[in-house]
Amino acid sequence: MARKISQTGLQKIKQWEGCILYAYDDFDTRRPPRRIQKGDRVSGTLTIGYGHTGPDVQPGMSISQERADALLEKDLRRFEAAVESKVRVPLNDNQFAALVSFALNVGTGNFGSSTLLKKLNKGQYDAVPAELMKWVHSKGKRMAGLVNRRSQESALWGSGSFVSSNTVPAAPKADAKGVVTDIAAGGAGIGAAIAPELPKIVDSVQSQQDELNSGQWVRIAIAVVIIALTAYSIYRKVSK
Repeated sequence: MARKISQTGLQKIKQWEGCILYAYDDFDTRRPPRRIQKGDRVSGTLTIGYGHTGPDVQPGMSISQERADALLEKDLRRFEAAVESKVRVPLNDNQFAALVSFALNVGTGNFGSSTLLKKLNKGQYDAVPAELMKWVHSKGKRMAGLVNRRSQESALWGSGSFVSSNTVPAAPKADAKGVVTDIAAGGAGIGAAIAPELPKIVDSVQSQQDELNSGQWVRIAIAVVIIALTAYSIYRKVSK
């Protein structure tokens, strides 16, 4: 069965695309954009609904919300298929949705030839956000709307379960209490009396550091302990 984006991804795309129920010029940065009538000059691409384009979009055209939803779901099939066929590494639902949104916005041809796809297929998951941010121009002009969209696609890409990158491996959860106790008890007996209490200190630190990953707060805790034990050792030598 062909892969489809999740409802969360679909709602994100609807939010980013925005829905205009009449034909407009996608190069028009005003919101809402001006309705395009027959004979009007179009600088960009004639668009309707959730970014739908094509020969069926005509000046002066209007559609219902239900029609806009149906057009989006139909349009997405092609982009879902493109992402599924061109990406050769595993993707979680949010990563898949971010790439479908990107392909929908830039086209399957641009997606297929992009450096983003080349790096991703080499396992460089961490390169995707920076590559997304290169696609923020339309007809040579940097567009604030595209900057915002790429930023939000990058955020969606980074959310959810982590898929290990070739350049940023997923780190195993460190046994912080064991590491810190070993450091404290090891270095030539420095602070041996303090070592048994360090796991309690680490527990306290950990309870306040939920927003950091294990590697970050363990490094902080170890640095603090080393400084404290060094100062204690100097104090003992001076006092003698």
